[in-house]
Amino acid sequence: MNRPMAVLATACLGAALFVVPAQATPDSTYVVLYREGASSANAASAVSQAGGTLVARYDQIGVVIARSSRDGFASSLRQNSAVEGVASTAGLGTRVAADQDTGTAEVAQAAWGDTLSGLQWDMKQINVPQAHAVNAGSRTVVVGDLDTGLDFTHPDIAPNYDASKSADCSSGAATPLAAGNDQNGHGTHTAGTIAAAANGTGIVGVAPNVKIAGVKTSNDDGFFFPEMVICAYMWVAAKGINVTNNSYFADPWLFNCKNDADQRAIWKAERRAIRYAQSKGTVVVASEGNESTDLSHPRVDVISPDFPPGSEQEREITNACSVVPVEVPGVVGVTATGNKRFKSYYSSYGISTADVAAPGGDRRLQLTAEAPNGRVLSTWPSYLGCAIQVTDNGAKFCYLQGTSMAGPHAAGVAALILSARGGTAGSVASQLQTATNPLACPSDMSIYAPFPQNSGEPQECTGGPAHNSFYGSGEIDALKAVS
Repeated sequence: MNRPMAVLATACLGAALFVVPAQATPDSTYVVLYREGASSANAASAVSQAGGTLVARYDQIGVVIARSSRDGFASSLRQNSAVEGVASTAGLGTRVAADQDTGTAEVAQAAWGDTLSGLQWDMKQINVPQAHAVNAGSRTVVVGDLDTGLDFTHPDIAPNYDASKSADCSSGAATPLAAGNDQNGHGTHTAGTIAAAANGTGIVGVAPNVKIAGVKTSNDDGFFFPEMVICAYMWVAAKGINVTNNSYFADPWLFNCKNDADQRAIWKAERRAIRYAQSKGTVVVASEGNESTDLSHPRVDVISPDFPPGSEQEREITNACSVVPVEVPGVVGVTATGNKRFKSYYSSYGISTADVAAPGGDRRLQLTAEAPNGRVLSTWPSYLGCAIQVTDNGAKFCYLQGTSMAGPHAAGVAALILSARGGTAGSVASQLQTATNPLACPSDMSIYAPFPQNSGEPQECTGGPAHNSFYGSGEIDALKAVS
């Protein structure tokens, strides 16, 4: 995999000041959280006096990103009465999960859409073909895919790619998105589900007429560090991006506990950035996670921190610990379903976090004639390999499963709602939750017995058909969204 490029740049984004070092150093990166109402105008001087270098200053939300190799940098800055918290992000990141299974795939004749649309059981399941007969999206709507990057040269992505609203935030400050930026593939896959062009070849996305912006929010290894997430949301707010898809969890831990000073500072900084984008009209859609865990009643976190590898430690947690971005107020949380229309075995859930469900695939419990390997097919970078791959006219497509695949379906439907009727971020989020087909809790919960929660306890579905912990208000329906 390529390493992040060192970039010489000084850029201005709204009221944010970016200063990127001329060369990479082993310095630690810090999130500096200013108190509500306090000015961060003197941040460059304060950071310098403490022995650091300013990377980005977001005056709109009172957050500063800095780097320093000096011992005591954080404690020195904490003496500033305007500063609420300082947290190092060194060694703290969360990684997208990979699908490791191998296999082969047969190309089926398309009955709808493009060449490979016969393989898109996921689109048929949520009535995308019928929706496109009514509205396939507007060119005035832009969806930002906050992910591992985007192969914008892919023939199904290129027609809808918006370079002016795309950026690389992997350094903690926004720079142009270069070719070959997605060294993971995850971002290209999610982007295709949202907005792959209806151009006669390959697949068709949920909203094939909208524009897609790639915002690289991770490093090349697929780790989403706090400074990257904050940068991405400030970029989204400045560029007026209508919808964001977030197929990841952020912060140093899967569950970020507010009773820890460092975790609290990062949680607050990221929440401020997301809320700022929401205040500018952005609809935020986030995947629920692949830990088969009840996020509304968490008990144990066994996978954090997942960087560097081998750093995991089991800890007891409570509702004082939250997952970003899915548990930020106003964010639409998405669980995953398979082709039999019940929750995927791996999908996390929660009565207070699950708003809607969408196809994410299920290779264990929901293999069917329509979905013989259970997974979702979407676009893939030309320069990367894939375990279960399909090619069409030289372009690559890959089968994956996860709530990462469910979230983009919901983001695409949100884009269709905006295309059909417009609305505020809040109203579109509400309309998305009504454009669903309700699903009751499964009558046979024994099927989930081999896939317990991280705590070792069995999965449990609570609530009625109108709203429950597995599906929220139900599985999204693209036709209902545009009708």
